Amino acid sequence: MTGQKNIATMNKELHLKNSPKSILIISMRYLGDVLLTTPLIRSFRQSYPNAKISVLVYSNTASILEGNPDINEIITTPQRPTLSDYQALFKKIFRCYDLSVVCQTGDRRFIYALLSAPVRIAFVPKRKEKGWWKRFLVQGWTELESSKNHTVLELLKLSNLLNIPPSYSIVPPRPTSSQSSDNQPNLPKRYAVLHIHPQWHFKRWTIEGWIEIGNYLNSLSITPVLSGSPAKDEMDYINSVLKYLPKNSVNIAGKASLAELSEIITQSLLFIGPDTGITHLAAATGTPVLAIFGPTNPTTWGPWPISYNDDISPFKKTGSTPINNIFLIQKELDCIPCENEGCDKHRQSHSQCLATLDSKTIIKYIDLALNKYNL
Repeated sequence: MTGQKNIATMNKELHLKNSPKSILIISMRYLGDVLLTTPLIRSFRQSYPNAKISVLVYSNTASILEGNPDINEIITTPQRPTLSDYQALFKKIFRCYDLSVVCQTGDRRFIYALLSAPVRIAFVPKRKEKGWWKRFLVQGWTELESSKNHTVLELLKLSNLLNIPPSYSIVPPRPTSSQSSDNQPNLPKRYAVLHIHPQWHFKRWTIEGWIEIGNYLNSLSITPVLSGSPAKDEMDYINSVLKYLPKNSVNIAGKASLAELSEIITQSLLFIGPDTGITHLAAATGTPVLAIFGPTNPTTWGPWPISYNDDISPFKKTGSTPINNIFLIQKELDCIPCENEGCDKHRQSHSQCLATLDSKTIIKYIDLALNKYNL
């Protein structure tokens, strides 16, 4: 079980009279957050193997669950639903489940839980915070303490409420058997995937750094393969790096689904990326991952290492830490991790800790990973 149960932060275990035949898990946040919910989903699948498990997510995150064998149905809703969107969703979920599981504390999630099932478990805000009263809307609750615990372990506290054994395995997306691989890019035998463009500017490393490590990989006969979305600003950023890389470098940005990208990363020698959902995906494939972190706290958000099955976070609060297939790289400064959105405290801010992280440090960890895995 994850952690010690504390009456101040968690109510008593909920003993169900009957095993639920249908479960709705509500996980409505960013791509990486949804992926980190998959150990909780697997925990429910292992304890209730015959139950129908549905997962409710935002439409733009559903692809991270593609091919997940623990899920029977993925239900989507827009981030900003219209009246007709609400009506369609309410009709689909109204009293269709025995149990609903709420993974965040937002109001809409609790409305969906109330509509969908007679028995509900959820995260709730602390007693001194806004929304503390939501604990009276559910039969089982635990207070959200996201700043103190790794997100995987925090989510698994919901399994504690039903006294079911936790699973620690993150399940990456996989192509379904009906999908064709005709559109898969033709890649060389030895390549490394570089995911260079996180969504927010404050998580970005330097263009010069990416160019230097791309050329270093090529000097080792490892082809740089650049991944990303088809968004124009991302494509422009990738092209600003690509033009300084060897001609044999490959750009797959916008050419692969998340499930296809998961397969591509699985076959790669290395993955190198910043603090982003794709880096969490890469970690789940088992491929050696170099995760470049800035102001984010790795204790909470570090990529979950493959085959890590402990009830404490894999990472310390700061510094570079190799754990299983994860090589987490973070400059050691007195202000790190500040947990702010960059030095100017907004998403398009720069982060000095990343701006001053030199490529020699990354190259050192490239060599370390290649030597560890005899690549």
